[in-house]
Amino acid sequence: MGFRLGIVGLPNVGKSTLFNALTKTMKAQAANYPFCTIEPNVGVVEVPDERLKKIAEVEKSQKITPTFIEFVDIAGLVKGASKGEGLGNQFLAHIREVDAIAMVLRAFEDENITHVEGSVDPIRDKEIVELELIAKDLETVQKRYEKIYKTAKGGDKKSKEELKHLQILKEILENLEPIRKRANEIPKETLDYARRTLFLLTTKPVLYIANISESDLPEGEGNPHVERIRQMAKEEGSPVVVISAELEAQLAGLPPEEQKELLDAYGLSEPGLNKVVREGYRLLDLITFFTAGPKEARAWTVKRGTKAPQAAGKIHSDMERGFIAAEVVEWDKLVEAGSWQKAKEAGLVRLEGRDYEIKDGDVVYFRFNV
Repeated sequence: MGFRLGIVGLPNVGKSTLFNALTKTMKAQAANYPFCTIEPNVGVVEVPDERLKKIAEVEKSQKITPTFIEFVDIAGLVKGASKGEGLGNQFLAHIREVDAIAMVLRAFEDENITHVEGSVDPIRDKEIVELELIAKDLETVQKRYEKIYKTAKGGDKKSKEELKHLQILKEILENLEPIRKRANEIPKETLDYARRTLFLLTTKPVLYIANISESDLPEGEGNPHVERIRQMAKEEGSPVVVISAELEAQLAGLPPEEQKELLDAYGLSEPGLNKVVREGYRLLDLITFFTAGPKEARAWTVKRGTKAPQAAGKIHSDMERGFIAAEVVEWDKLVEAGSWQKAKEAGLVRLEGRDYEIKDGDVVYFRFNV
């Protein structure tokens, strides 16, 4: 699995329409009323990667296995969700299970589609979603704080250490700031505690999706809503993808050649899925490496900085345990050479040890012995 990306936003911003298009299914109901998505819809889709096809061609692989991204369409929320309004805690609980948040912001005007707040204002919408996440995190922190306060004051060493983390997090949240905004300022131990012990929602990285009308394609230039989203995201250091969910829904039902014609008509070089995946990978600092042979060419997802034995462990735990070395070649050099054997004969294949960090685009053969 690549990663889980939770699609969130206020009702009627195009969230479920986008999910349907991205996953090429009609599993998520799209309707013009709030809360039509109650349980989170989950769609697993291939990560588009032309490199894998080229590697499979030169290695004459019988089977191609891509890596995957899991989209989770989470029910829309409204003001007061953290206190149980709308679908409340159902929405918030589902966010805990994803790796990153894709926040869909409406950047189109359409009098036929009701906005739950009465007007189109993507920055206000973003603030509503974020404040609900902050409120839920603050509730989590306060509950834990109250639970261990007495034992910490009584001298319990572990509780005292935990209380320090809670005080730092409490101060940030009471200032109505998401934890991720201060991630570079607080101690690493505190951030790890927030993520792995409390599972705080505002620690998760955010990707903003500006949903525009077809008339504003390809990139929403001149759309004041898009410009405001871009400025806000720039100040935060967060990525933005501009998409027309309406167009993506049309693309999802077309064969490849007709998809290309429609994309060309709007001045687009690729579907929105590609952009979402690419920015999602960048957001989570993920890379793709490949294994290839006559039987199968396969893509694998790991965090940047993953060392060779741990990358081997993604394939099978025995390979990590018995790791000896990794034979590595860059994907483009392999394709240029024409085969693994020819790349080896040309001296393009390197032998790397257990300290080698896997790079994006590496084609790897792991040597191991158990």
